[in-house]
Amino acid sequence: TESFPGRPAYDTAINHALLRQVAGGARPETLRLYSPDEVVLFSVLDRRNPGFAPAIAAAQARGCPSLLRLAGGSAALFHRQCLAFAWAIPEIRSADGIRARFEAITAIMQRALERVGVDARVGAVAGEYCPGEYSINAGGRIKLLGVGQRVIRGAAHVGGVLVVRDAARVRELLTPVYRELGQPFDPETAGAVEDCAPGISLEEMRQAVRAEFAAVRALFESGVEAETRSLAQELEASHSIGSPAIAPASASAERASGKSAAPPAGCQ
Repeated sequence: TESFPGRPAYDTAINHALLRQVAGGARPETLRLYSPDEVVLFSVLDRRNPGFAPAIAAAQARGCPSLLRLAGGSAALFHRQCLAFAWAIPEIRSADGIRARFEAITAIMQRALERVGVDARVGAVAGEYCPGEYSINAGGRIKLLGVGQRVIRGAAHVGGVLVVRDAARVRELLTPVYRELGQPFDPETAGAVEDCAPGISLEEMRQAVRAEFAAVRALFESGVEAETRSLAQELEASHSIGSPAIAPASASAERASGKSAAPPAGCQ
């Protein structure tokens, strides 16, 4: 559950490091549930868009840095009133379980949202940012959560973000970003859990999510170990906008499961 305020690239690299360690057998299946720093996370596919540089500048002009994320899809905003998750799952044939992993995480998150009184539904809302088949919305009106996957040999990363409070900041940042990318986005589709459960706190939402994970997995809380921190420091630069690519794991076959992938896609 640890966060690293002021170090958004390192925060992302922690998830990358956990994925590598689980793939290599150095760690068991691992869930990270944390509050991220504010950052616009772009995918490698976004970087090929001619509007990529102007989109970064638009975010920067509004006080928000940009990074390359681990999973595929399109631009998304993380901020301190969001609940981010990174689930690293050991898999012998990781690519074969893409749909099953999407279904597992959306079932958990849907039940967690129902716990706090949200009419949570799985599926994209027309006009949402980073659209995905496994987005979660409230009442078919507003997107609350996006999820994506990254697969390497030996493990899969299922990650995403749930906007708990302050949807206005999502609209403020992503409206100009999507305009520069030339991609459709209706700001009215960006919402937060508090829009449906007034007064809910980030901690209340975290406890609801933990309870639903605990119903399907035995949870043992741990800090981020020194080996993970060290590997994250090595990987941190690979998530910077100037990086040529997210560095692949040694002898691994990596893929992002986003809109460009053949399997049904969700989007972080």
